[in-house]
Amino acid sequence: MSIGIAVRDGSVYLPAPVVETYLQGVAAVVVLIRDQTLMVLPVHHATAGGCLLKQRNAAGDRVAQAHDVFQAHGLLAMAVSDLPVHWNSEMCALCAPIPGELAKLVYK
Repeated sequence: MSIGIAVRDGSVYLPAPVVETYLQGVAAVVVLIRDQTLMVLPVHHATAGGCLLKQRNAAGDRVAQAHDVFQAHGLLAMAVSDLPVHWNSEMCALCAPIPGELAKLVYK
């Protein structure tokens, strides 16, 4: 079973199964783009900052608004549905490779 996230308008949309599996109990995340990979890192201390993980609906879907991150990489207009994600234990992050045609646009 493949679990995916969506990205549009500078926000990362996380379905409830992703949140329950990887980000349960997390109220904020850090969104990064590095090496053509979108990374969502949990923030465990409120003073550490990050983007609020806002609840979208009663099903438990969440959204993190990170306009500044996507704009800094020239990807503010990025719109992708069902982007496959996996947990990277080395990075302690939920990772999704940016699709090839968009990866070429990522500012270094």
